[in-house]
Amino acid sequence: MARTILPFGPQHPVLPEPLHLKLTIENEIVVEALPTLGYVHRGLEKLCEVRDFNQMVQIVERVCGICSCLHALCYCEGIEEIMGIEVPRRAKYLRTIWGELHRVHSHLLWLGLFADAFGFESLFMQFWRVRERIMDIMEATCGNRVVVSVNVVGGVRRDLSPEQCQWIEQQLIISEKEIRQLQTTILNDYTVKKRCCGKGVLTKEQAYQLGAVGPMLRGSGWAQDARQTGYAAFGELGFEPIVEYDGDSYARCAVRFRETLQSFDIVRLAIARMPAGETAATVDSGSDDDTPTTITGNRGNIIQSYNRDKHHHITAAPPPNLDIPAGALAAKVKGKPDGEAVTRVEQPRGELMYYLKGDGSKHMDRVRIRTPTFANIPPLLAMLPGCELADVPVIVLSIDPCISCTER
Repeated sequence: MARTILPFGPQHPVLPEPLHLKLTIENEIVVEALPTLGYVHRGLEKLCEVRDFNQMVQIVERVCGICSCLHALCYCEGIEEIMGIEVPRRAKYLRTIWGELHRVHSHLLWLGLFADAFGFESLFMQFWRVRERIMDIMEATCGNRVVVSVNVVGGVRRDLSPEQCQWIEQQLIISEKEIRQLQTTILNDYTVKKRCCGKGVLTKEQAYQLGAVGPMLRGSGWAQDARQTGYAAFGELGFEPIVEYDGDSYARCAVRFRETLQSFDIVRLAIARMPAGETAATVDSGSDDDTPTTITGNRGNIIQSYNRDKHHHITAAPPPNLDIPAGALAAKVKGKPDGEAVTRVEQPRGELMYYLKGDGSKHMDRVRIRTPTFANIPPLLAMLPGCELADVPVIVLSIDPCISCTER
């Protein structure tokens, strides 16, 4: 049988970012897959030579918008380790809350795209409708829907008032109810199972030997998650990873769906256990009608937009997030980073690792990033041989590829 070589990408309807695969096909069956990367390389790590270590927080946030909070968290924890900075406990909990909200909106984004990959348009729109509520929470508490910019070296730049925490919990209850209504469809529908079960199988041994991370690894039976290391406030929250055992596209979908619900529980638990901070105890939450009285700048415009109830699904205006005094939630930073550190956090797509090296100046000597998609490409190449050509888009999307992260 003659073999045919077909290009998959870099532009393809199921790919939100450019990834090129050269597929060798024999009778509609994939025999071999070779990747080509480098279409969106931006050289962000090189910027550490011209931006100081504080400015680099805003640079690494832009490695990937979907998980910007976790990039900044991983970088800041590395700098704090080098400089011996002890972050306030309340700041650790706040980092955990915003990090898990990022995980929820990333997983909902992927669940919608995954449904769209096999033509389930209505399910795609339902997941993205729920995601809008999570984006509204981030906008109301941080002032931005994607790049939230809450992390700084030594802590965070924003706080949550008790009224805001209560409002977030109300929104999570509504969101969780809406997501559970989609559970039967995404996990039990005949069409979804037909397109996912037994497709793109990665065995437990292959996942270990090829270095898979995140839902790819946990969908193949490994209970490994960087949150088990206890970074931010996870050491006080009793975290246990979600695991599936079949190793196929369906198992990876089930892991992400269950992790979305788990993140709701983590956010609620973090809010319940968050220690009171100096700012939270002294801040004025505003007047009785929830109208902000001391908010300035863009933040005030955001609250006013909520008071006008422009978003049809917002049932109550969120309480104001008042500007806080500089340093109230962040330890004072003295000196310049001098030394090395390796830090890792759990991105929505898997383990994110930063290597940082400072030479005692305001500029970092080295900033190196290993992203989860980079680690998951070798397992992808092992999953494709033997599959039908029509299943390639679903299998590729099942790893939740982020080429923006990989090439940065």
